[in-house]
Amino acid sequence: MADPSSYRPKPGQIPDSPGVYRFRDDHRRVIYVGKAKSLRPRLSSYFQDLANLHPRTRTMVTTAASVEWTVVSTEVEALQLEYSWIKEYDPRFNVKYRDDKSYPYLAVTLNEEFPRVQVMRGAKRKGVRYFGPYGHAWAIRETVDLMLRVFPVRTCSAGVFKNAERTGRPCLLGYIGKCSAPCVGRVTPDEHRQLAEEFCDFMAGRTGAYIRRLEQRMADAAEDMEYEKAGRLRDDIGALRRAMEKNAVVLADATDADLIAVAEDELEAAVQIFHVRGGRVRGQRGWVTDKVEEVDTAGLVEHALQQLYGEEIGDSVPKEVLVPALSEDQRETDALAQWLSERRGSHVSLRIPQRGDKKDLMATVGRNAQQSLALHKTKRASDLTTRSRALEEIAQALGLDSVPLRIECFDISHLQGDDVVASMVVFEDGLARKSEYRRFQIKGFEGQDDVRSMHEVIGRRFKRYLAEKERTGEWTEEEGADGRNGSPEDPASPDRTAQHPTAPGEDGHDDHPLQTSLKEDDGRPKRFAYPPQLVVVDGGRPQVAAAKRAMDELGIDDVAVCGLAKRLEEVWVPDEDDPVVLPRSSEGLYLLQRVRDEAHRFAITYQRAKRAKRIRTSPLDDVPGLGETRKQALIKHFGSVKKLRQATIEQICEVPGLGRKTAESVAVALARTAPAAPAVNTATGEIMEDDGGSTHD
Repeated sequence: MADPSSYRPKPGQIPDSPGVYRFRDDHRRVIYVGKAKSLRPRLSSYFQDLANLHPRTRTMVTTAASVEWTVVSTEVEALQLEYSWIKEYDPRFNVKYRDDKSYPYLAVTLNEEFPRVQVMRGAKRKGVRYFGPYGHAWAIRETVDLMLRVFPVRTCSAGVFKNAERTGRPCLLGYIGKCSAPCVGRVTPDEHRQLAEEFCDFMAGRTGAYIRRLEQRMADAAEDMEYEKAGRLRDDIGALRRAMEKNAVVLADATDADLIAVAEDELEAAVQIFHVRGGRVRGQRGWVTDKVEEVDTAGLVEHALQQLYGEEIGDSVPKEVLVPALSEDQRETDALAQWLSERRGSHVSLRIPQRGDKKDLMATVGRNAQQSLALHKTKRASDLTTRSRALEEIAQALGLDSVPLRIECFDISHLQGDDVVASMVVFEDGLARKSEYRRFQIKGFEGQDDVRSMHEVIGRRFKRYLAEKERTGEWTEEEGADGRNGSPEDPASPDRTAQHPTAPGEDGHDDHPLQTSLKEDDGRPKRFAYPPQLVVVDGGRPQVAAAKRAMDELGIDDVAVCGLAKRLEEVWVPDEDDPVVLPRSSEGLYLLQRVRDEAHRFAITYQRAKRAKRIRTSPLDDVPGLGETRKQALIKHFGSVKKLRQATIEQICEVPGLGRKTAESVAVALARTAPAAPAVNTATGEIMEDDGGSTHD
């Protein structure tokens, strides 16, 4: 681990001007490229106290061994140079978007004597007009098949074309009218090129004028009684309309725009792009990338724009680019817009949609990005080989004797010290076991203390485990407090645990010993009867120490403990001054992140439910014998609690299903919860009006 002070530039060396900088490691490999509108303050920020740096930035500066920079005249030049260097050096600490697949394009080879329409993938070629990208190649072929009736452009390969020239006979498409057969001289090169350019114009969105011309020609042919010609034109118009219907109209006809949305979590980000041309969605694409540098949503958007348009010129860059976030520094936004305008050769509008159809479409793109990220995580988590590698990496990093087939993770949640709860989630063989989840209420104290809460929860969980073993006679003096209930291959494995409709612990009695045996009547083990091989806590060294102390107090020494810091960069283990740092590409780190995220989700869901229940508390909740059905009947009968409070006992008795005793209890409960309310005479049912004397609480 390098000390950043060893290669820190001397004071005054760094210029106060726009530029691009590179961090290199001790092998002279570029590991990070960045740009700045002023190099001096930006580079100085990397050499402050390491404790104040973001974990990702701290890892980068301690990996680097030197830094160098290049001064440019404008921020636009800095943007272009940054993109060029990222592409050239492929630095490991820069966010790099890579297509999750190779998207097909509809291409027209205008650089050939006889332009050809075809499906193309990979790098774009000079002199070729591209449309798309499309999700599937078959979608391109369907569109082309419909349009060849109107624009009979060549689609054959060079070999087929030369063979037709040699034999003097066109291919099948030439015979059925879907190719103008330039190979045998039916049209001149100029006429065929004109067909190809009209095809491009139509695909570029200039559809309305062309269809109107065809409709006028059809009307003229019908008026001249050329009915066969009119019929062919009618069929041509129908084919074009069917081709247009394959792309939904989402914006005004003249709109050419790209909409970019980002979905992200702590470790990964997904980007989705909708390409709108002529008001229609002509293509869609997306990427998923690791967040290996400290970057916000605006930074992710900037990287995406560099990836999208770094190699594009002319009409490939649309007139309008809509994004979910932009830099708060207007100069950076202006520089990015100017760079896009230079790529296009005319003005490009870069903005965040605020209202109307464009905002609604941006929401759709955002949902696609969220689904893409979720699908990526699901695929990654469901792969058996990947899960096995993740467990092996965790075991190796923590020095475990075997892979942790059962992992339990604990998290604490509260709102400013109120409604303090905890969660326990269980992962077995790398997959969530929701039937084993558990929720806790913190009972030992009040207020906010995550370390103390963690100690309490871990202690309660393992007290239950030991109590179950002792109750069933499976725990002996020789075996000790750390005796196990069996191996993961035991027939009583939690793989066969019963599915319960609700998580235990909701009744607040989760820490009392069970009154039954270790196993259910059907032989399935109780939830706390099976110990984990690894306990993960959400937090750093203090939380890990609290968990370890709770287990030591119970004599449990065969369960490993680790903590995952909030930023998911460092894994803390007991009695160690330094954390275990897993590689960014580690599947083990990814699994630990999923476990922690699930524990956090489960805890905060429970905490919010408790808070909402507390807020919704009604004075009728404390009335003995009054269930939910009769409470709803009371509210429905009187309209509100206020009107119910003003009612007499006889009026309350009129509600179907309520006897006098329950009505009296309702009246008393409402009077007690209403300060300064008039007293109730439970003997007569009278509401005693206050005549200026003291009120009854």
